[in-house]
Amino acid sequence: MERMSEAQWREFAMSGTKTGKLAVTREDGRPHVTPIWFALDGDDVVFTTYGSSVKARALRREPRATLCVDDQHPPYSYVMIEGEATLSDDLDEVRRWATVLGGRYMGEDRAGEFGARNGVPGELLVRLRIGKVVAFKDVAS
Repeated sequence: MERMSEAQWREFAMSGTKTGKLAVTREDGRPHVTPIWFALDGDDVVFTTYGSSVKARALRREPRATLCVDDQHPPYSYVMIEGEATLSDDLDEVRRWATVLGGRYMGEDRAGEFGARNGVPGELLVRLRIGKVVAFKDVAS
């Protein structure tokens, strides 16, 4: 097992179409984990969510969250990012990032389709400011 450098974990997180698993805390203290499409934008993890989702409600109340991105194939690797989230309903930004995410996860030929589908009123852009990062590669070697 070897710790990843910042350059390594950023490349790992953005390679392919690995989903992130976002953990937030519900109002009653229970954890809530959801797979998300995400991208890195400088010091932020960026994703979208609907304004009335459990994620959005939890992040409005408590902006701290953790994102885990992992490789589910041996020898296994993972990145865990802790941070604080901000939410925006700026529709131009929501559409722009929904299009970026659609291209990443569904292919560039479908980016516009997913931008139009997910970049609508009611959707929010979430920026999780990267705080603490724990990242290891070749966990089982």
